[in-house]
Amino acid sequence: MAAQKNFKFARRVVVKVGTSTITYKNRKPNLLRIEKLVREIAGLANEGYEMVLVTSGAIAVGMDRMGLTEKPRAIPEKQAVAAVGQAVLMNIYERLFGEYGQTAGQVLLSRENSTRHNQYTNSRNALMTMLGMGIVPVVNENDAVTVDEIKIGDNDTLSATVALLIDADALILLSDVDGLYTSNPMTSSDAKLIRVVKEITPEIESLAGEPETQVGTGGMYTKLKAAKMAMNSGVMMAIVSGEMDGAIRAVLSGEEVGTMFPAKESHLAARKSWLAFGKSIAGDIVVDDGCERAMMGGASLLAAGIECIEGEFEKNSTVRVMNKKGREIARGIVNFDNKTLSKIKKLRSGEIQKMLGIDVPDEVIHRDNMVIME
Repeated sequence: MAAQKNFKFARRVVVKVGTSTITYKNRKPNLLRIEKLVREIAGLANEGYEMVLVTSGAIAVGMDRMGLTEKPRAIPEKQAVAAVGQAVLMNIYERLFGEYGQTAGQVLLSRENSTRHNQYTNSRNALMTMLGMGIVPVVNENDAVTVDEIKIGDNDTLSATVALLIDADALILLSDVDGLYTSNPMTSSDAKLIRVVKEITPEIESLAGEPETQVGTGGMYTKLKAAKMAMNSGVMMAIVSGEMDGAIRAVLSGEEVGTMFPAKESHLAARKSWLAFGKSIAGDIVVDDGCERAMMGGASLLAAGIECIEGEFEKNSTVRVMNKKGREIARGIVNFDNKTLSKIKKLRSGEIQKMLGIDVPDEVIHRDNMVIME
């Protein structure tokens, strides 16, 4: 019960709500459920909690307003529909929060806001200022101007990114399922709810299924990805059913509901959080067992311990470091491009200098530019 009880000490909380929780199957807004959600968040804010809402649903609501029966495929059409839906949703949220004595403010974040450190910092400052002024930020992916194709589950990752940005104590995902199960509860009568997940292992990741809805952008895979981000950054996370009345308060009261993901003890510093989870991953480096042990002990990554390189990337890209079992052990900024690394892997520093004939760093990834992920 320790994992549940720790939520009683949370004061800065990010709540993420999925599309299927706040809309009907016909894509119309579920105003009753939205009203209950806003009432609960506003009530907690009145008690002194600092609350942030990350909301999905813009495309679904936009489709309803535009009379569309099929989700657009072309990016410009998705952008247009999202723009309509964001306006409709924000109008609903602003009106309801106002009725319960709270001021809501819209924040639209894009992938660029997290991949560039200055924008990451600016986004953090804006959100922290809003909280300091007593505003409830209502956050969504800026789908109306995004260049990349909108991906399944972006708002799960977005909510974890927001939690990292503001040093949240807790992240609560309101979902169409009430937690992580041992198997798919929709198809297996033997499925059991897992109450606490202390570590995201390959076995836990294998339990993740595909999204069950056509409109929603969730799925357990992305929720576990969000959990890994949160846990490694000192943020507690919970997955609970969005259909449960008072779900947020139940979590923050330490009740045994949903699935809990306890935070690891040490918080990552702001730059380390950005390095680990803000920047896009460009490729992978696989290391041997001895190199893995050295890195776990605080050493930089040297070329001598590299087994192979996967992907194409430039110098100063962010890459994952994997062990031979395929588990991610670190992330960091690499000092060489993939072609150069392929030439110097397994070599010692003196051999690298001799081969390249120029003055190059001894480290492939310096420990100051690396985050251990275990």
